[in-house]
Amino acid sequence: MKKSLLIGSAILSMSLSTLSFACDSSGKTGFLPANNMKIFAGDKAANSMTEEKFNAITERVASTYKAIIAAKGATLFMNNAWEDPTVNASAQESGSQWQINMYGGLARHPLTTDDGFMMVVCHELGHHLGGAPRYDHNTDWAANEGQADYFAGLKCMRRVLQNDDNIAIVAKMTIDAEAVKQCSSIYKSESDIALCERVSMAGKSLGSLLGELGGNSNVNFTTPDKKVVKTTNDAHPAAQCRLDTYFQSTLCDKSMDEELSKDSPIPGACIKKDGYAKGPRPLCWYKPTSAEI
Repeated sequence: MKKSLLIGSAILSMSLSTLSFACDSSGKTGFLPANNMKIFAGDKAANSMTEEKFNAITERVASTYKAIIAAKGATLFMNNAWEDPTVNASAQESGSQWQINMYGGLARHPLTTDDGFMMVVCHELGHHLGGAPRYDHNTDWAANEGQADYFAGLKCMRRVLQNDDNIAIVAKMTIDAEAVKQCSSIYKSESDIALCERVSMAGKSLGSLLGELGGNSNVNFTTPDKKVVKTTNDAHPAAQCRLDTYFQSTLCDKSMDEELSKDSPIPGACIKKDGYAKGPRPLCWYKPTSAEI
């Protein structure tokens, strides 16, 4: 997810398959590690995603954050590449011009639910708004991969979905028992519990997708990654670790309006020093500072 120049409209009219990986070949430029999977529009193996839903989901996130982004003196360009079969997504920034690239291939993957796709949009927005820790020891513009995941559940999904009838929506869903248990232990109102459950299951969708692509089908809420890093990992954590991040971010009950900081990992986040047993960033990718523990 390294910095690149904002592509002009003439180039955007060309195939976007190379754009998402235009910066480097390490996989940092995408939501997923570099992969060669392609899912074309009309593919029989695709899910029920439509172009209309694809555009509506990206627009919903963009419109929710329009005023917040404008207040920072920036403009967001949402590049909706429905026809592109790339199974990935990416973000770019050039000064006050922020860009998110969403590809139809990822949206069409059988394991990508509508809410899971929205969480990917939130992840990409998180590179712009997620704050510290950022790439390259906080010298780069972009929040690192784990922090973008954390922002997606902690702030973005909750902000976008907060006014939905989440009680009615989750009543029609199959909610993992562990999500029910943990959400009920943190939140008190029925609507807040339902929102927590919904966002948790969006994370589960992506955890399953990441696990499949990484060769690990056993990615669950009840099997957290036991790895403890010695230094913060800026790149893509393992699938289980990323699911742990989505889940913990959802269980952090800090206000959506308490912004994350570009320079410090503490504001707006749940940290152990403040008594949070649930909600801090998982240790499988994050090394807390001495001020957090």
